[in-house]
Amino acid sequence: MKMIELHPVGQRVVIGQKLFSAEDIIRFAEKFDPQPFHTDAEAAKQFVFGALCASGWHTASNWMRTFIEYWEAETRRLLKDGIDPPRLGPSPGFRELQWLKPVFAGDTITYSITALESRPLASRPGRLMNIALCGGDNQHGEPVLRFKSAILEFDNLEEPA
Repeated sequence: MKMIELHPVGQRVVIGQKLFSAEDIIRFAEKFDPQPFHTDAEAAKQFVFGALCASGWHTASNWMRTFIEYWEAETRRLLKDGIDPPRLGPSPGFRELQWLKPVFAGDTITYSITALESRPLASRPGRLMNIALCGGDNQHGEPVLRFKSAILEFDNLEEPA
């Protein structure tokens, strides 16, 4: 089975949700993005967002974690149903990353993926390039994260390198 058969172009698939607690926001930011509006709730009140908010990198990394969990469960489901799941490989990159609204402590983000295109790679027979719109919306349905991701797919007969 190919990814495009599982998730046709234009079909939005919810891959999961993540609650952003103040503790998680601070823990991530202290390690990876130590700006005051991510690490100190009191100091954050003096910045443009007016309150503690998650790093954009935190929202994006949680999209990836959520996708991995979704894909592992989807692979198990397909195998249980006797279907060979698509064999996804690494992503050669993403583009058009947008952090559209701040993610505040207590927000729950619903992550999704929407297939935009799938095409064979002329330079690498047996491989496909899938392009997807990835995103996250807060509990009010407002988009907070968007990016386009490229995802390699391998023919089921070929071992990923």
